[in-house]
Amino acid sequence: MLKPSHALLLVTLLMDGGARTLPPATSGADGGTVVPGPGTTRTDGGTHPRAPIIAEGIEWPDDVRPLATLDGPAIIAAHAALQKLLTSLPKEYAKDCSYSAKAMEVVVGQQGGLYFVEINRRVEKCGWAAPGFNPSPHWFELYAVSPEGKVLARYPYHP
Repeated sequence: MLKPSHALLLVTLLMDGGARTLPPATSGADGGTVVPGPGTTRTDGGTHPRAPIIAEGIEWPDDVRPLATLDGPAIIAAHAALQKLLTSLPKEYAKDCSYSAKAMEVVVGQQGGLYFVEINRRVEKCGWAAPGFNPSPHWFELYAVSPEGKVLARYPYHP
């Protein structure tokens, strides 16, 4: 007599029509491993990849890869310092990518209730310089900014 668990398995297989077998398809180029048949391409343990979500002409990612996580006042401080820097540059630099927001890297720190915003120039982001190239290696700006976004002072350093 069959054990109850074996009988249950047998009944289940009989109801499904038996165990599914794939036709043996081997390829001599890969050492004889079984090549999956058509319609069996799955990326993981049996789930199909979902179709991308496209709305308003934008393909939305499944997961957003964060560059950084900042609180609201830190973002306001970074924006205020970047605006202060960009408005202080000579007008003839306005069309030069290496003096635009695209070429600036912003680092935000907090101490004593103030935000300290360091801005470094990264000309490789403009596309014409090699990664790591910096025409002015000692060029940086440092600002003390209130949580409300008021630039209180610029670090007393002139490149």
